[in-house]
Amino acid sequence: MTFQRARSEEQREIRRRAILETAAAMLDEMPVVEVSLNELSRRVGLAKSNVLRYFESREAVLLELLDDFLGGWLAVLADELAEGIGAEAAPEVRAERLAEILSRSLASRKVLCDLFGAQGGVLEHNVSVEVVKRHKRSSLAKLAGMVELVRRHVPELGEGAEMFCLTSLISAGALAAYVPPPPSLLAAYEDEPALGVLHLDLREALRISLTSALLGVLPRA
Repeated sequence: MTFQRARSEEQREIRRRAILETAAAMLDEMPVVEVSLNELSRRVGLAKSNVLRYFESREAVLLELLDDFLGGWLAVLADELAEGIGAEAAPEVRAERLAEILSRSLASRKVLCDLFGAQGGVLEHNVSVEVVKRHKRSSLAKLAGMVELVRRHVPELGEGAEMFCLTSLISAGALAAYVPPPPSLLAAYEDEPALGVLHLDLREALRISLTSALLGVLPRA
């Protein structure tokens, strides 16, 4: 696509969304580290200098996508939790169901997990203080929404719900870095099957991690 110069706020917003949508499409094809501003500019049909009129850096684009994807996921998660957790079940049962639903839901959103994995080490660098503040404000609001969802179904978590939610998202990002394994690693597992114990399934690894965390913060009888 190609654009004429934006002359209204509506036109500017159309261009901003086009940049974000193009970056999102690129993330379906490649990992976060391979998304470049040059390729993004080429695909969106704007000069690099024009893309920088809307976002101050590649990292700023990806931070906004992280916010968008997180918000979209939380909207879906609300229904998944409502359908999957029985209110009358014992706290331990509800906690295990919560871990199962979260792990399944997060594992099905590999791009969201990849963005979380890159957040601290990549995305929050090469951006201004104002961009970081705006991102953190949005993150806090979305974290509060996730905490409210979790407490709705496992109120026994109390104040521990906030730390559980935060570490769940961080864990999803960290574990996603190992999935899928590169061809050389798959070849090593095939050549030496004993090494296969190190192979991670993202959903199962998350389920174990989240279940352990939940049962650890539930109050003891």
